[in-house]
Amino acid sequence: MIISNRRITGLSADVIAELIAEVGPLWHERHQARLASRPRMRAVGAGAKHQLVFVDRLLATLVHLRHATTHDVLACWFGVDRSTISRAVGEVRPLLAERGCTVSPDVRLRTLAEVVEHLGASGKTGIVDGTEIRVRRPVAGRKDRDRFISGKNKQNAVKSMVVTDGEGRVLWCSPTTPGSCADITHARQLGLVKLLADGPALEILADAGYQGLGAQTGGRVVTPPHRKFKKDAPDWYEEMHERQRKAHSSRRIRVEHGIAHLKNWRALTRHLGRREHISDTVQAVAGLLSHQQTADLIPARQS
Repeated sequence: MIISNRRITGLSADVIAELIAEVGPLWHERHQARLASRPRMRAVGAGAKHQLVFVDRLLATLVHLRHATTHDVLACWFGVDRSTISRAVGEVRPLLAERGCTVSPDVRLRTLAEVVEHLGASGKTGIVDGTEIRVRRPVAGRKDRDRFISGKNKQNAVKSMVVTDGEGRVLWCSPTTPGSCADITHARQLGLVKLLADGPALEILADAGYQGLGAQTGGRVVTPPHRKFKKDAPDWYEEMHERQRKAHSSRRIRVEHGIAHLKNWRALTRHLGRREHISDTVQAVAGLLSHQQTADLIPARQS
């Protein structure tokens, strides 16, 4: 029932079958390595067997990411203890995060360098933007507590940089950084400037939060035009500036659509777990979404 209903996991049955075939052996290999890494009184494989097989562990993780379902509810659903669900999600989520974003059945993008290389080779336009995810407020007295306060939304959040193509398909999501970090600073920390300055000729669209990167990347980053008149601007200039701003906005709006598809996975609307897990959550959801987007395009192209 879970596999056949896309509303529950956000993925089609075919995509889930591919995940089982791909991630299952990796999980089993790491599980066996973990068992063999410590002194044991019994041989590996002896003792009680898993009540929750890998397929159920994967499905529990997918439902948790899609609907932000609590571990208690999932434990009741699958008939196991809450700690079993927590352990299953903690094991499967990093495996999903490591898969990268799927752009075609045989191409995966796992790093920002691979994204830049892919855009340069394909001649496509890329779009970047930052998105924020609300997190719990750090406890009083914790060092750097204020770093998570977003200057834009005035709330505790972490930030991730999202890269899509011109059609809004997700190509990559960065690991998260505290919400007080500016978009342009985050892009520089990720090495975007160096990758574009030393890389192939391509076009990256960005909003006003990235103004300044164009000069540092040889014009590869395109941002909205600067205002030359702060006040008392002529009517002809206001009309021209508004026309240019709207033209740029209409080109980069697809990244907002891509972010909206990411936020359909409720685990990214507000994160209530430990903050050290949020980067894996973001990248796991990006990989799952891109895989499903690619799978949805294949029948249309074949027909």
